[in-house]
Amino acid sequence: MSKLIINMDELEFTESEKGKDFQSGRAPVSTKIGASKLGYAVVRLAPGKRAWPYHSHYVNEEMFFVLEGEGTLRHADEMHPVRAGDFICSPADPAQPHQIINTSDEDLVYIALSTQDATDVFLYPDSDKYGVWHGKTRNPADPENFLVFARKSTAVDYWDGEAED
Repeated sequence: MSKLIINMDELEFTESEKGKDFQSGRAPVSTKIGASKLGYAVVRLAPGKRAWPYHSHYVNEEMFFVLEGEGTLRHADEMHPVRAGDFICSPADPAQPHQIINTSDEDLVYIALSTQDATDVFLYPDSDKYGVWHGKTRNPADPENFLVFARKSTAVDYWDGEAED
C-alpha cells in the first residue's frame, strides 16, 4: 500500500530537458500516496526555463500553486506575473492555452494538480499541433496507452483510406 503522507523532503525529482527552453525537475506525488482521481506533482524550473509547451486541454482541468519564486503565466495570449502563494487555474477549454515560464533569476517551484480523466485532447497553438491521449496511466511508454501527436494542417479527411472514389 502507498503511504498516506509524504513530505516535500522525501520527494524524488526526475530531471528532463528538451532544446534550450525546456528544462524541469518533476517529483510525482499522487502515485506515491495512492491518489487515483487527481494527479499532482511538484515541478521545479530553473531561471529562463519552462516545463511544457504552450497548450490547452479539452478534458482535464489543471491547477497550479506557486511554492517558491516568481515567473510569468502565459495564458490565452496574455502574460501575467506569478509569485509564491499564487493559485493558477487552467480550465479544460481549448481557448485557454497556458504555460508557466520562469522569468526570474531564482528557481520557480510549483505544485501541478489535474484531473485524471482517461481520455483527453490537447492543442499546441505555437506548433499547429494536437495530441490525443487515452490510457489508464499517465505513462506514454505503457503499451496499453494510446498517445498520438499530429499537425492540424496535415490532417486527413474522415473517409481517407476507407472508401474508394
